[in-house]
Formats: sequence, C-alpha cells, structure tokens
Amino acid sequence: MYRKGRVYRRGKIWYIDFFADGHRVREAAGENKRFAETVLSKRLTEVAEGIFLNIRKFEKIKFKFFAQEYLEVHAKNKRSYHSDIDRTNTLHRYFGDKFLHEITPFEVEKFKTKRAGEVSGATVNRDLACLKCLFNKAIAWGRFNGKNPVKGVRLFKEQPRLRFLEKEEIFKLLANCDEHLKPIVIIALHTGMRKGEILNLKWHDIDFKRDIIYLCQTKNGEKREIRMNNEVKSFLLKIRKHPDSPYVFCNKNGEPFGDIKKSFFTACKKSGILKNSSFRFHDLRHTFASHLVMNGIDLNTVRELLGHKTLDMTLRYSHLSPDHKKRAVELLGDRLSANFGTKLAQWLNFEKLSTEDISDKSFVNKELVNT
Repeated sequence: MYRKGRVYRRGKIWYIDFFADGHRVREAAGENKRFAETVLSKRLTEVAEGIFLNIRKFEKIKFKFFAQEYLEVHAKNKRSYHSDIDRTNTLHRYFGDKFLHEITPFEVEKFKTKRAGEVSGATVNRDLACLKCLFNKAIAWGRFNGKNPVKGVRLFKEQPRLRFLEKEEIFKLLANCDEHLKPIVIIALHTGMRKGEILNLKWHDIDFKRDIIYLCQTKNGEKREIRMNNEVKSFLLKIRKHPDSPYVFCNKNGEPFGDIKKSFFTACKKSGILKNSSFRFHDLRHTFASHLVMNGIDLNTVRELLGHKTLDMTLRYSHLSPDHKKRAVELLGDRLSANFGTKLAQWLNFEKLSTEDISDKSFVNKELVNT
C-alpha cells in the first residue's frame, strides 16, 4: 500500500515506512517530521539505485530512538512495561545521544560504576538487564550488527532481601488500611499471593465450597491452588460483587484496580512501619512465609504454599525457625528414646539376674550383656 513510502508518528518519534526488495522496512527518524521526510527520500533513492541494503548494514541509530522503538514494539506487551519505562529513562540519561555502536563494554562498565553510587547493586543489575534485553532486540531486528556490550559485564552480587512484619506491626497496618485496601492486605497475609495475582482475581476463580482459590496467571506461568482459611473466606464473602465485572477487586466502573501503591504506602506510613526501613507490598508475601516457618511449618510445605518450583527460594526463611537444628536432633532423640529408653531401663532392673536369664529376654541387647 505504501510502495512510495510514508512517514508517521508514534508518541514524539517520527518513523519512515517503505519497501525494499519486497520487504517492508520501518525506521525511527527522530522528533522532526521534515527530517523524517528527508530520510525517507534518501532511502527511496538508495533502493532505486540498488545500494540500500549495503548501506543499511552500517546504519547508525541513536540509543534514544531505538529505546522508544523497543518500548513501543516489545515492552508494551509486558507486565513490567511501566518498570521498563523507568529503566529506559535512566539509561537515556547516560546513553541517549550515543549511537548504538558507540556503547561499548567499557561504556557499560562506566555506567555501572556511576549508577552504583546512586542506587543499590540490585537496582543496577535490573538496569543492566534492561539494557541487555534492548541490545538483544536490536540484534534480532537487524538494527545492530555488533555484539551485545552488556554480555561480558559482571553483575553485582545481591543479598536476598527479607523484610517481614511482626504481629504488632500487622495489627497496626490493618488498622490504618482504607476500606478497599484491607481485604487485599488480609488475603496477602493469609495466602502469600502476589499483588498481581490478587488484583487479577476473578469470582469464578474462587471455590467457596472447597475453600480453594485457583490461580491461572502466575509468575512462572503454572496453575496454582491456594487454600483459604476462615479469615480469607470471611472477608471475600463480605465483598459486594460488581454487577458488570468478573473482578473481585475493582472500581465503580468494574475495572480492576490498576495499582494500590499509593494507598498501601500511606497505610504503612501511618502505621510507623517505614521508620526504620522500607516496606513493599511483596513483603507481605515474606511475612506470610516467615510466620509459617516460625510456627514450625516445614520448608517444603512452605515452598508448596508459595508456589516455588525449587526449595532454593524457600531456604531464605530457614534461619527463622526457632532453634530448628536443635529441635531436629531433639525430635530424633525423643523418637529413639521412646523405644530404646524403655528397654534400657527394663534391662537395668534385671542386672542382678544371671547372664543366662537376661540373655533370654527378647528386649535385651546381647552386646550389652556381654560387656
């Protein structure tokens, strides 16, 4: 349809759209329409002269233009879209005016060092992961013919973050939650469900007869069953269903809550939870798991309740078990003494009998008799 080419705009960026050797080509040209029209005219001339493909191998693309294309074509369909926007904005401050071929491993190392002076190592790692994905897409789409400059850059070693609420903090938090927020927090504390899993919960996912919540959209893509206790069931039954919406938690228009970050932050602030350290909604999941372990629930059961594929992720909670190593050997001692201790006491009562009489007793260890 656009054999002669065209220019169009997405957001602030103008793109050119044309055909070369039967293949459709779309290219970011910048923020100026007249410049985009000039680039299109040049490309069409190159196609007509049969030299476009050779030139395109060495095409220079600025990071800021490709980053915009990356967001619109790839990241827009991801659940982490808003996070990707924040990360590409950060990367734009460092690499925005550079061409992709100018971003070398050395430049990435410089970014890593400078960024580490501003945020935690974990945040730097997430920025690098975004940059790596961006270059992978540039290579896959034929927009960059070099090696991914992030590939050889070592990430920071991350310490697992484990922040959970004590009982008193839980009571304070619930007391300061708004009406729409309280049941969401209750479910998180009593099930360990993630925020996205709760906000996307639909009424047909809940089986009140069997006390089960069925999750079809989980982080690892596998279906999961959540057991409801009386507290969760009671709060869910109190929620008024929207007549035109399948979602459990939705606004007056029946649309699911986009985010509860602001109201959750306010509740945490009023509760004094943020005085000593930060606290995220995901930490309610840590709270759920931590209290299970502290009350003696074995780690494999906790793993199943959290939906972890392996035990490695769950092991972070092992140190919270009250004297779990001591309790383990004590349980073994109790189990053994229940059988052997009684028999040993019985043997001691017969120590004055003859060896022949004692050896006839089935409960006596003959090795002890011969000592």
